[in-house]
Amino acid sequence: MSRGQEISSRVLTVPNAISMVRLALVPVFAVLIVAHQDALALVVLAVSGVTDWLDGVLARSLHQVSRLGQMLDPLADRLFIFATLLGLAWREVVPLWLVAAILARDLVLALMVPVLARLGYGTLNVSQAGKVATFALLYAFPLLLLAEAGGAVGTTAHVVGWAFTWWGVALYWFAGLQYVAQVRQLAARG
Repeated sequence: MSRGQEISSRVLTVPNAISMVRLALVPVFAVLIVAHQDALALVVLAVSGVTDWLDGVLARSLHQVSRLGQMLDPLADRLFIFATLLGLAWREVVPLWLVAAILARDLVLALMVPVLARLGYGTLNVSQAGKVATFALLYAFPLLLLAEAGGAVGTTAHVVGWAFTWWGVALYWFAGLQYVAQVRQLAARG
């Protein structure tokens, strides 16, 4: 969001409609990944990625940045990460420790929500580290899925996918610790 852009309470906006489509694609993707329909699952992920970018651009350019959009966009990101992660773990493409590491971070942040509410705050703004971590994970998991294809493409996707995974998890936790520090500062003030 650009500085000084007004945040509305509107619900019916073009960006919010796009975010709702992204949310509707999560169960479609989950079914495809469990059914080993990797090519279609990758198409759904690609569509989700484009719509993720598009809803942000449209929200800013159409001056339709909304509170609902600020909640829907990260929710769709998280749900795609979880659906992909759980699907890949179910298929034994990624280890369970990776699932635990990502879920543990989100559990820590979920425990911060009641503290923020008690202090009279809503959700915290997404940090740059959080955005980069989400970006890395949203690229890592499709690459790990593509690695299942084998051959040179699969080998390359495996290496690059795990590089994105390691960076994503490290930044995910770094951003999470930043959020915890912010909540501690707000609690100390309040």
